[in-house]
Amino acid sequence: MTGNTTNYVPYTHKGWDVPIEGVGQGQAESVWVAEQLGRPVVKAWNAVLEGTLKARGVPAGTPGRIALPVAADSDEAKEVAMRLVDETGFDPFDAGKLADSWRQQPATPAYCTELTLDELGPALQAADREKTPAIRDRQIEYLSSLPSLPPLDEIVEHNRSLYR
Repeated sequence: MTGNTTNYVPYTHKGWDVPIEGVGQGQAESVWVAEQLGRPVVKAWNAVLEGTLKARGVPAGTPGRIALPVAADSDEAKEVAMRLVDETGFDPFDAGKLADSWRQQPATPAYCTELTLDELGPALQAADREKTPAIRDRQIEYLSSLPSLPPLDEIVEHNRSLYR
């Protein structure tokens, strides 16, 4: 297995001002990464903020435990990642294959919204590939307009508000 340290969001990182061929045309960036590496890739922990990872993991069975989507083409690799997600204090949710992992990307209802296991499946299904770029751009504009990054709860609430 290999890790992805960030989500691909065009125009937000130096050198990303030109979309990556394939990804810029809608290919899930995790599929592109797997092709570049020639190895299986598991997409997990990308739909959660650093503050959530640091402070909000709780033991299995805790009411309101946050769920994280896990996508992979290898069932074996996905199983390992799901076990690790659980061990880090979050409920793992089988989010399907890498080709569908765009549903857990920035500006989707499942992205950094701290949903429970019961809420995560419907949020992944509600993702709209055509609307996501405009929502993403609004989110970037909003965050860029602030003098500093808001507290974790404000970011999560803002992300949730994008889908009400």
